[in-house]
Amino acid sequence: MAFTLSPGVSIVEKDLTNVVPAVSTSAGAFAGPFAWGPVLDPVLITSENELATRFGKPVDGNAASWFTAANFLAYSNRLQTVRVATAGARNAVETPASAGNTIVINNEQDYLSTYADGTGNVGLFAAKYPGKLGNSIGVFMADSATFTGWTTTINTGESNEVTLNLAALFDSAPSTSGFAANVGGANDELHIVVIDTLGLWTGVTGAVLEKFSYVSKALNARKSDGGTNFYKDVINTQSKYVWWMDYPVAMTNWGTDATGKDFTVLGAASASVLSGGVDDFDADGGDYQDGYAIFQNAEELDVSLIPAGAVSGAVAKWIVDNVAETRKDCVVFVSPRDITTNEVITGSDSVEKIVKFRTDTTFNVNSSYAVMDSGYKYQYDRYNDKYRWVPLNGDIAGLCARTDYTNDSWWSPGGLNRGQVKNVVKLAFNPNQAQRDELYKAGVNPVGSLRGQGVVLFGDKTLLAKPSAFDRINVRRLFIALEKAIATAAQYQLFEFNDAFTRAQFRSMVEPFLRDVQGRRGIIDFRVVCDETNNTGEVIDQNRFVASIFVKPPRSVNFIELSFVAGRTGISFDEISG
Repeated sequence: MAFTLSPGVSIVEKDLTNVVPAVSTSAGAFAGPFAWGPVLDPVLITSENELATRFGKPVDGNAASWFTAANFLAYSNRLQTVRVATAGARNAVETPASAGNTIVINNEQDYLSTYADGTGNVGLFAAKYPGKLGNSIGVFMADSATFTGWTTTINTGESNEVTLNLAALFDSAPSTSGFAANVGGANDELHIVVIDTLGLWTGVTGAVLEKFSYVSKALNARKSDGGTNFYKDVINTQSKYVWWMDYPVAMTNWGTDATGKDFTVLGAASASVLSGGVDDFDADGGDYQDGYAIFQNAEELDVSLIPAGAVSGAVAKWIVDNVAETRKDCVVFVSPRDITTNEVITGSDSVEKIVKFRTDTTFNVNSSYAVMDSGYKYQYDRYNDKYRWVPLNGDIAGLCARTDYTNDSWWSPGGLNRGQVKNVVKLAFNPNQAQRDELYKAGVNPVGSLRGQGVVLFGDKTLLAKPSAFDRINVRRLFIALEKAIATAAQYQLFEFNDAFTRAQFRSMVEPFLRDVQGRRGIIDFRVVCDETNNTGEVIDQNRFVASIFVKPPRSVNFIELSFVAGRTGISFDEISG
């Protein structure tokens, strides 16, 4: 408390209510090739429907990756999703690609740094992201001179035509905005419509995707709430489908201050039909690494479960080594492929192929931050009315997320109670008991189909090679939960005095949290040491603060032994039970 210089009353609050906060342990992270969406720019996805809307529906080129993400979302509602960059992808533009005007705008940063100044030379608009879906976009503008009664027929280049009655979509014609009129401007308003020219977005040719009413040609135009009404800014910030690329030719004053300006009107309503968009789902190892590298910084993105999708062993190892082992607060989930053919593993030699993937030099991970399952499942693709082989790692990560909701992160996700895998027609490899034994010895968690029980995860091992409590998923995830929560709380001890009061305050914050975890069967016993024994004078002089937290983790039951003993009539069970 500061000293007062004259008589008076000072009131100071001291907050001693610090607690260890709850932390997320079920947020997923995934990177893969998609048909739409920003490239190398994480987006939080909460459902399969949102995945299809934001990143496009699955196609043959990306189905394994797409359904890995969708399968995780079948168990959870938090997946940070990154679209990986591929070399051949292109954005659709108004000027056809045949004219040599192909461009790549991966995300907003690309647009702002390269094309926001109108130097793209590809027409008035471009698809917001790379991919063929952009070829199904048309953008139409009309102003006061071109709106009334305007109807147009558009040849989409796909042997079909779209008739658009722009006037039927708005309450009245655009004219002069109140903002422009107040500063002596005129004829600044526009109506803009974005339509689905080929029906790839909605299934209906010519369906309206977006419309923007009474936007302005004036750079400084404002709406009544103070927000910008300049049509370039409105399109760039609100449209899900297109970027503004240029003004129409010979339009005087467009994009300038409204004061005293009479904005040139369109000679004919503007129709921009986009084409030249190209898909490229052939992501290589470097593309995947660029995508997963987005998750390396734990301070930027809070993620805990990382399904690797249908990647190679080398890429999976890179994710474990450079993301999970760097962050120390997440687990990577991997499914094996045939290392010779890169195909789904099936057949009588499946155990040998899976173990070969596990031990091959390109993978051969030794980490408690990695989990491996036994392969792929066959599931129905409702978007394309066909069946797909999809890696199980999205489901196994999803089982961990669902366990967080039903129990806690320190419970095992395996077994009949919590290990039921969804959306399975059949397994590429359904191991029997002997085969499950061989896989488990190699650190692989078998997924098997039981008659009348469904498809179940039969294991909870990590890929840590040495015998340790951390070779189990529940123990690794217990410590992730404890470390994240206590480390977050401990940040508030920074720059405090390292004295008995601060140390007691830290203990009083951590011990109730650990007692709560103990009460929820997360730990057997614990002890927190934070006193002069480990905060010696030397430690204090080094401006350090030391706390030692001892925890006894619980162990999941992996093996059950049932002994049945037959006794003769008249014998006492007390005699034989010993």
